[in-house]
Amino acid sequence: MTGNQNVSETDLISGCMEGDRRMQKLLYDQFSPKMYAVCLRYMGNSDDAQDILQEGFIKVFRNLEKFRGDGSFEGWMRRIFVNTAIEQIRKRKTDLSLTEKEEVIELKAVSALDNINEKDLLQIVSELSPGYRTVFNMYVVEGFNHKEISEALGISEGTSKSQLARARMILQEKIKR
Repeated sequence: MTGNQNVSETDLISGCMEGDRRMQKLLYDQFSPKMYAVCLRYMGNSDDAQDILQEGFIKVFRNLEKFRGDGSFEGWMRRIFVNTAIEQIRKRKTDLSLTEKEEVIELKAVSALDNINEKDLLQIVSELSPGYRTVFNMYVVEGFNHKEISEALGISEGTSKSQLARARMILQEKIKR
C-alpha cells in the first residue's frame, strides 16, 4: 500500500462501510493475497480459489458492521473465507466419502512433515482429495478441533480424526518419494 500506509485499519473499515470505493480497493489490495492463499489451500486449484476469494470479499463487505473488534480484523476475515470455502465444499459433497464405520486411526507425529518447506508442503496438500485436504487444513492450518470440524462439515468426530490421519499418511508417503 504505497502512499496509503497512513490509513488505519479503523479508517479503512469505516470507509468501506460508508461505501468509499478507494477504501474498498485498499482493503482488497491489502488482504487479497493472504485470503487467496487460504482459498487455494481449501479449493486446490486457482479457478475455484478465485471464485471463493470473490465470494468471500462480497461477504466481508456486506458484513463489516458485524466486526466487533474482539480479535484481529484479519482473523475475522480469515474465518469468513474458510467458512465460504467449506460451504462450497459441502455444496459439492465430493469425496468426503469415508464412512463412520471405518476404523479411526491413531494420530502419530509425522516426522517427515517437519523437514519439508512450506511451499512444497502446500503443493502436496493441494493434491489431496477435497475431503482429506479440507480436514487437514481446518485442523493443522486453521486450528479447528475435531468437534468444530465435524459440526462444520456435517461428519462425525471419528470421521474427522480418520480423515486427518489418512491425510497425514498420504502426505508422508508423498514426501518420502
